[in-house]
Amino acid sequence: MASLLFSAAPIPNLRASSSSSSSSSSSSALRIANNSSYFPSRRLALFHLGSALPQSQLLGAKASNILRTEGNTIEAASDRFMAQAATTPTTKENVLEWVKNDKRQLLHVVYRVGDLDKTIKFYTECLGMKLLRKRDIPEDRYTNAFLGFGPEDSHFVVELTYNYGVDKYDIGTGFGHFGIAVEDVGRTVELIKAKGGTVTREPGPVKGGSTVIAFIEDPDGYKFELLERVPTPEPLCQVMLRVGDLDRAINFYKKAFGMELLRINDNPDYKYTVAIMGYGPEDKNAVLELTYNYGVMDYDKGNGYAQIAVGTNDVYKTAEAIKLCGGTIIREPGPLPGINTKITACLDPDGWKTVFVDNIDFLKELE
Repeated sequence: MASLLFSAAPIPNLRASSSSSSSSSSSSALRIANNSSYFPSRRLALFHLGSALPQSQLLGAKASNILRTEGNTIEAASDRFMAQAATTPTTKENVLEWVKNDKRQLLHVVYRVGDLDKTIKFYTECLGMKLLRKRDIPEDRYTNAFLGFGPEDSHFVVELTYNYGVDKYDIGTGFGHFGIAVEDVGRTVELIKAKGGTVTREPGPVKGGSTVIAFIEDPDGYKFELLERVPTPEPLCQVMLRVGDLDRAINFYKKAFGMELLRINDNPDYKYTVAIMGYGPEDKNAVLELTYNYGVMDYDKGNGYAQIAVGTNDVYKTAEAIKLCGGTIIREPGPLPGINTKITACLDPDGWKTVFVDNIDFLKELE
């Protein structure tokens, strides 16, 4: 039932249709910049933290018990105790300090596609991904496919959602691209052209830098940036989203999500600034790339891109931190009906959705 954790919400049917193209599993000639020896399994790094109840609630219950058992002689002491509990244990500083020490990692990026078999074929043959698992949910009329460059417990992967009968989505202007690290951008582009793929930016140095890049589009129009890099443990290396206030976004992701600001690049000649944020160095981890275009405050998010899923040791404390930092909780923390996996979902100040999933529950779902 793991796919229920991260699935994009099904879209009402636009018209009845089904895909009959078959998925190919032939190996790609593409050499992805991937070295599996860099990373330990996430299983070794995950720990379960504390009680689900906020500490202030626990202390409040203790104080109430004291009142009931000891009578009126300690009412004043109890009032002082409860006052201390309300101000000391659950301060913003305490919650945000916990966020910094939480065990977090990017798990999935979720988006909708119109022809699942065609997309799987493109990702496996042109991009070198592997189909990790596929799950059909006929009662809710959608299918999920998980693809990536390694197992889900140790790699950032894509989760494709196909809603029965929906063959096209509006990607909007807010979503930017996914990033894939490859050893030879030129060779990869030639392979993609040979397979009938669309190249929107030929290989060459990035504007204002020396890294060789290219841009391609998948069958649904989602853009992928190819970045020429030495072997990396995380070839699926970026998700780029556009934001209307970069300082606000950086502050939110640092405090509420516990991400590091890895670097920031301003490009005044081209009127944009990029902030790279994540849970570790970008040469070994997937990162979030936030892009601010000068003077643009709002974007159309369309209905194609859905969300990122992030692992956490405590969804309850995570939700509390998000609220304290100005985020919006759209799914209160707690277990999913029927499978008991704990999640919470939120929107950042720009309206981008993230789902946080309990680390231990996530590993149980994979099993």
